[in-house]
Amino acid sequence: MPELPEIACRAREMNEALSGRVIHGVAVTQPKCLNVPVAAFERGLRGATLGRVTHHGKWLFLETSKGHLLLNLGMGGEILLVPSKRLPEKWRICFDLDHSQSLAVNFWWFGYAHYIAPGKLAEHAMSASLGPNALDVSLAEFRRLLDGRRGAVKSFLLDQSKLAGIGNAYIHDILFRAKLHPLEAISRLSPQDVRRLHGAIRTELQRSVDKGGAFYEVDLHGRPGGFLGTDLLVGYREGKLCPKCGTTIVKIKTGSTASFICPKCQRRTA
Repeated sequence: MPELPEIACRAREMNEALSGRVIHGVAVTQPKCLNVPVAAFERGLRGATLGRVTHHGKWLFLETSKGHLLLNLGMGGEILLVPSKRLPEKWRICFDLDHSQSLAVNFWWFGYAHYIAPGKLAEHAMSASLGPNALDVSLAEFRRLLDGRRGAVKSFLLDQSKLAGIGNAYIHDILFRAKLHPLEAISRLSPQDVRRLHGAIRTELQRSVDKGGAFYEVDLHGRPGGFLGTDLLVGYREGKLCPKCGTTIVKIKTGSTASFICPKCQRRTA
């Protein structure tokens, strides 16, 4: 599943490759991913000029001269800029552009492609409910987000309505770098804990952004990201040794999810 690093990289690539391009045609093979009927989706975007691309959480926002196109890859997928005569084998939505190129969008399991009419972006419920992007939050803002919260720190970080963009791929190393057990209560976090956690979020997400995102996602031109499994510290490394203390990394149950931790470096407060 793409998370903030992958979505941020796709937004950057799309800004470089698509700004000023014109959508000449729209084809849809999976209508259920749309928020409007196929005819309305095609009518809203055909002839539109693409502008700035931004991202919020796991959503991409493509500004156009006729409104906004919002994309969410769900559990995974590809957004590929390809020659119009060489479309990928699988695609759900295809936008024919100028210069004989097409933007082909594929979803592995589920995803969304929403057309938003001019002036209606704030009414898009699915993105309006998101918290701020995890990489955009200052330390002071992060402290305010945590103030008075209850529950476990991992649950808070994964709640997209509180902080957008962190998922299961990066959460393990974020908590490890912050020296926090995933089930640690937010109410027990010291000011130093909060500062470490804020820094860990920024460090872990940014180092993936700098490498083009995770290796299992591809960029606009089909090239895999450069953040490899070997770049992980403890995440998905059950049975390996902790890079800091040498203790064996373990996999534990944390509510409805599993977590990978170093039992020595990430002790839970009694």
